Amino acid sequence: MEVYKIKNIAGHLAKGFLSNPLTPVLAVAILLLGFLSLQIMPREEDPQIEVSGGSIIVAIPGATPSEITNVIIKPLERRIREIKGVEHVYGTAMNNVGMINVQYFIGENREESNLKLYDKVMQNMDQLPKGTMPPLVKPFDIDIDIPILTVAFYKAGNKEIDTINLYKIIRELQQDINSLDNVAKTTLKGVKKPQFNILIDLHKLSAYNISLGQVTKAVRSISTNAPEIDTRTSEGKLIVFGVQNALDNVEDLDELIIAQYRGSPIYLKNIAKVEYNYDIQNYDSASITYQENTLGEEHTSTKDKEESGPILFRDAGDQITMTIAKLKGTNAVKIAQRAIKEIQKNKEKLLNHGVGFIVTRNYGTRANEAVNELVHHLEITILIIALILVPFLGWRESLVVTIAVPMILATTLFIALMTDQTINRITLFAFLLSLGLIVDDAIIVIENIHRRLHLKESEELEFDEVIIQATDEIGPSTNIATIAIMLTMIPMGFVGGMMGQFMKPIPLNVPVALAISLFVAYVFAPYLARKFIKFENHSKCAEDEN
Repeated sequence: MEVYKIKNIAGHLAKGFLSNPLTPVLAVAILLLGFLSLQIMPREEDPQIEVSGGSIIVAIPGATPSEITNVIIKPLERRIREIKGVEHVYGTAMNNVGMINVQYFIGENREESNLKLYDKVMQNMDQLPKGTMPPLVKPFDIDIDIPILTVAFYKAGNKEIDTINLYKIIRELQQDINSLDNVAKTTLKGVKKPQFNILIDLHKLSAYNISLGQVTKAVRSISTNAPEIDTRTSEGKLIVFGVQNALDNVEDLDELIIAQYRGSPIYLKNIAKVEYNYDIQNYDSASITYQENTLGEEHTSTKDKEESGPILFRDAGDQITMTIAKLKGTNAVKIAQRAIKEIQKNKEKLLNHGVGFIVTRNYGTRANEAVNELVHHLEITILIIALILVPFLGWRESLVVTIAVPMILATTLFIALMTDQTINRITLFAFLLSLGLIVDDAIIVIENIHRRLHLKESEELEFDEVIIQATDEIGPSTNIATIAIMLTMIPMGFVGGMMGQFMKPIPLNVPVALAISLFVAYVFAPYLARKFIKFENHSKCAEDEN
């Protein structure tokens, strides 16, 4: 009988691994790596989209909105539009200050874009009019502005704590959480920062013939933070200045000389009332209602809790909300857990000061639940595929295909981990999408082996030779079909904008899974067929012919 000559890579792979003792070792290693990848891969509910931009704040004391627009906003907008990668530029002019917001195209490198924006502003400093304060360039990143954890702190219990001390306690806790690994940003909402408030009497200001600019200049000369300008109280009678870290006491600030009037100094106390209090310009406050529980417990917001029977609710009043965001590509579940653990570690301290807290949003828990749910659905889908194949191929052949599927997914997960991907709903959706495709290669191999076993020309061949020939036979057509499907996914990788960023795991993982399915079909499917498909089928066929 003529010796069969292997024609393509499918046959060579089948022959090389069919009797190799390292084949089962490789299979176990692949499954183990996949399992470990699933456990250590960063988890998040949805892919974190990179959307970056920045704000430029320029102040000119005494300038009108029209002047700000002509000498600040328009010239800077023209220069900023020269930056490559800028999508939108829009400016806002107010009394004394102008703001320009810049948005880059989605996917632009954050660090490079922020650096280019800063350089462009600094290069055009000479074009700003005289008297302009140094511009403030503040980058913003939408992707890290979305919090994974939100905790509300409030006054609770019998102990009274004033607003300023509440802020100081939460501020210390914020610094501890900022030091945690992979925490990108923390913010405090509803805070009332301690500061000196200067309440100016406009009538006295006019009587002494003193301009607001003179007062501003004098206050700025002794303050480390620029004061807010032209902001009225709720009554609309007084101008409010906020001066932080300027002096030690109110008396020193009262004695600040503003101007000279008929040869006599005009002190700040002559035209304004100075007090040490919190930021009264901050109207961003909120109240919260919580279910009565042991003080200091990790409460859940009332909308997330459904219990039967009578429930007692308390009004927490004013509260400070801390938001915690993560770095891109990091594990939302673990970061949220570490942050909550840090808060729990300070539980006793919070209790002693009469501070309670409520976790109002935990993105980490949601992400973990979403991933676990999709993994469960993936397992069910694999089981359904196995049951469907039994009546068409037989239970032994179905078992071979079923074992091949987890091996393909395990390898794909490991590659995703090595390429710094996260496991999220879109990643798992890509696996579900490819599930019906990746089984085709193994099915074709197993079906052809089954067919060759019952051919008359295979009667005198060894079982291994039948397997190798059957695998080699379907190699070219299987390769072409699989590559064709892989090519259909490539255009999706070139989709731009937010949708392209969001759906990126699909063109990244589906072609990889399909390529791995070829390898598994040519390497492990023949090996498993040799172990599970009984050679008696072939022998019986030969006996029947006789």
